[in-house]
Amino acid sequence: MSQNTEYTPPKIWEWNKGNGGKFANINRPIAGPTSEKVLPVGKHPLQLHSLATPNGVKVTIMLEELLALGISGAEYDAYTINIGEGDQFSSGFVDINPNSKIPALMDRTDGKEQRVFESGAILLYLAEKFGKFLPTDPAKRTEALSWLFWQMGSAPYLGGGFGHFYAYAPIKIEYCIDRFSMEVKRQLDVLDRHLADNEYMAGDEYSIADMAIWPWYGALVLGRVYDAAEFLQTHEYKNMIRWTNMIGKREAVKRGVKVNRAWGEPSGQLRERHDASDFDLRTEDKLNPDAKATEL
Repeated sequence: MSQNTEYTPPKIWEWNKGNGGKFANINRPIAGPTSEKVLPVGKHPLQLHSLATPNGVKVTIMLEELLALGISGAEYDAYTINIGEGDQFSSGFVDINPNSKIPALMDRTDGKEQRVFESGAILLYLAEKFGKFLPTDPAKRTEALSWLFWQMGSAPYLGGGFGHFYAYAPIKIEYCIDRFSMEVKRQLDVLDRHLADNEYMAGDEYSIADMAIWPWYGALVLGRVYDAAEFLQTHEYKNMIRWTNMIGKREAVKRGVKVNRAWGEPSGQLRERHDASDFDLRTEDKLNPDAKATEL
């Protein structure tokens, strides 16, 4: 249904707490904590507080890829932040990320505390800390960073734009859906044309650029976000499909998508991760044999 009633903005905008659709209960025009809560601290120097949304999955894929290389320093504790219940507005989380968005990382290596927020910044931080998944050749490094920042700038049009108005808005507004559908299809065409001549986003090397783009655009072309694959005819982007399936076959990627996941099939939910054995012993189907598949 289209909204045909013309809207005239008032002279001064006022916050209507009930306006905002599915996420009205957590959206607000102010920053800062709404509750006092100390975040848990695990046994590893790297402490991740996140949720398995596309932005959160970027980081867990990176950490699992580092561990797959045998880099023990990349061991981490992952705690779930339930954004639907407002965990991101607790004082402990805001101390790590004043913007109250997942993911947020605290690095306590050698007794020092370094907070890192914004998923792209976390990927870059980990790549530089461990010297992996970012090409050392200056030209290839620049290409990888260009695509990393492309994703950070482009995905809001996919998520907050298309995803919100197509899947979550309380009313269907034709203009908004058309506007962002056109932009998302343009972005898919950008990626598809690039991948026609490149195995990975930065050329012949798997990098943090792939880890950043795959959870958003790979999930989109496979119909795993917004249930919009048919609507956007994503099967037309053959090079994207090839790249998406290739990345998805990586064992570290298969593990990374499970971490901090609190919906879907119970066997794919690892709400907290503290050790590699957790994938075998602590998924939701193991902890709660009667658990059923749920939606986000």
